[in-house]
This record gives sequence, C-alpha cells and structure tokens, in this order.
Amino acid sequence: MQIKNYLDNDFKTPAYIVEENKLRKNCELLAKVSEQSGAKILLALKGFAFSGAMDIVGEYLSGCTCSGLWEAKFAKEYMNKEIHTFSPAFKDDEIDEIIELSHHIVFNSFNQFKKFKGKASHKPLGLRCNPELSVAPKEIYNPCGRYSRLGIRAIDFENEDLTYVSGLHFHALCEESADSLELVLKAFEDKFEKYIKKMKWINFGGGHHITKQGYDVEKLINLCKNFSDKYGVQVYLEPGEAIGWQCGTLVASVVDIIKNEKDIAILDTSSEAHMPDTIIMPYTSEVLNARILSSRDGEKYNELSKDEFAYLLGGNTCLAGDIMGEYAFKDKLKIGQKIVFLDQAHYSIVKNTTFNGVILPNLMFLDKNGRLNMVREFGYENYSKRN
Repeated sequence: MQIKNYLDNDFKTPAYIVEENKLRKNCELLAKVSEQSGAKILLALKGFAFSGAMDIVGEYLSGCTCSGLWEAKFAKEYMNKEIHTFSPAFKDDEIDEIIELSHHIVFNSFNQFKKFKGKASHKPLGLRCNPELSVAPKEIYNPCGRYSRLGIRAIDFENEDLTYVSGLHFHALCEESADSLELVLKAFEDKFEKYIKKMKWINFGGGHHITKQGYDVEKLINLCKNFSDKYGVQVYLEPGEAIGWQCGTLVASVVDIIKNEKDIAILDTSSEAHMPDTIIMPYTSEVLNARILSSRDGEKYNELSKDEFAYLLGGNTCLAGDIMGEYAFKDKLKIGQKIVFLDQAHYSIVKNTTFNGVILPNLMFLDKNGRLNMVREFGYENYSKRN
C-alpha cells in the first residue's frame, strides 16, 4: 500500500507509521546474511524499539541487544528470544535483574567485570574492546576517539585474568559499509588476536548499514564467515538502523501558515523532540511530494522553479531553531494538510521527548493487508507522570 493511500485515513497527528511490508523486506535480507554467514543477528533496541512489530522482527532475527535494564525487560516482553546486554556501567540495584534476563552480558571495564563476575558467572560474559580505530562520520559518533569511555584498550588487557570471559565485543561503526567493517576488523584482530583465540563468540557490534541500497552484502557475509572459520567462534552482529531503515514515516499536520519574508508552515511536530538526529547529525529529512530547497541551517541545495511554492517547515515549540528545512511543493499548503517526513522509524521513536509539552506522536502500524492500526496512543498523562 502506498503512503498516499493511508493518508486518506482519518487519524490524529503527529504519528509514526511503520509499514509491515518494508520492515519484512529489511528483515528478510538480514536473515539471508545470517543464514549464509553463520552469524547471529540481533536487533539493537537503541535504534529501533517498536512494540507493534517486535514479533515480526523475531521471526527473522535471533534476539535483541540491550543497553540496560529497561531495554532488556522490553526485549523479554515483546520478543522473548536471545537477550544480550551491554552498559557503560551497570548499577548495583539493577544488575541482579539484568543477569536474570540476559543470555549474554558484556562489561565495559575490568572494574565492572571483577565486581559482578561472581554473581554472573553462570552466564556467558564478555568484554567490550576498543580497537582504537573508527571511521565514524563525526567525533560525537566515534567510540574509539581520544579519552573514549567506551571499551577496553588492548594495552589494558595485559596481565588481566580472563577466567569466565567467553566473548569479546567491539562497536566502532556508524551507518558504515562492509569496507569500513573490514578496516575495523583488521585493527581488532591486530590488537586482540591472542585473546580472540581463547573465545567462544565475538560480537561485531552495530552501525552496519546492511539494508541501505548499494551495501556490499556479499562482502559482509564473507567477512563474518571467514572470521568464524578462522577462530572457531560464533559471530554476532547487532544492527539497529538497518532494521528500521526506510520502513516508517512521521506524519504531521499544518497548524498555521505565517509570512516573514518567506512562507512558514508551523506543524504539530518538532525536529528537536521528534526527529532529534536532524539536529544532532545534522541532516534534512526528505518529505513526501516535496523537494528540499535548503537545510534547517540554511544551506542551499536547490533552486525554486516557477511552478513551485516554497515553505519553511517549523515545529510547534519555542525553540527558534526548531526548523526542519525549506521545501518546494507543487501546490500551496493548506492548514490541516498532512506532511509526511520519510524514513523516521529508526533513531526517532526511541529518542522522543516532551520538550515544551509537545504531544508524543502516536505509534501506528500499516499491516501487509493495508490496514492502519493504532499500536500506542499518548496523552497528557505521559507528560505529567515524567515531570
């Protein structure tokens, strides 16, 4: 079913809409990678946690990778398959439940490993490594940069007792290619090979842009298979964005249109609260039936043609910079009209805030039969109970 068809439905905005057919297409590709490489693939909940679709993801993947107690509980409730949990630092009042829920537990430091290994020794335990090489696009996404708190350097492994350690984990990618993985994997092997030989499993982390058009899937398969054969280990991958990639939208409505040199459409959504990566990365989201003229910071991309109408799209908050960008439309916008931001399933739903008291977008699911279903509807109590 095309987006234009579900826009004919009468539903309240803002709303995230995840499409089953597109989600299954992503999962089918990931299942192929797993089958042909022997690697187990886990959904990284930090990138895509959508309760209405977890059962579908569970049909294809081995389980979830979690960043702490709440994600581990979510994984248990909505998928109930393998649960792998890593945190930069586990808290004393949460570790017992995390141990109970998790199949694998990965520690970020020897301090934490030594502190908790006694009570967790009946579970497969791992250590996060810092390969000291990353090709992340910005320093904010570089877990191997100077002073990084994420992972243990090879030099800090010296003279440590690895009893109870059955696996190693590294994560150094962000929306990266198989070529990038190859570079990082070589650095990991160069620095940690003597420890790898003692392990039963190795986790290659996330950041693999597997479902993006042009990704070299065959190279990924070969890298995983060759590594596994070389060391006799089970390889894990834990993508998040690749599962939710281009399978969902954020639908908003035009609340008002004002003019201040340019036409400005104020929407019932917010870039900061509902699409934060458009500010953090930054990037400018594609909009259905529109062309990007300039980014949210004013960088020019395209020129307006004579038969188009230009609008700045802005959020309904007090933040002056709550601007999505300037777009060209074929027709004039109208108050009440729906605006569809594309590819907003990953790293959007999981990062929502109620800044300025803006309403949280409802969660909706478009099933394979074209039925638009409400998964979760948010109201005032979701704001009041957290403030």
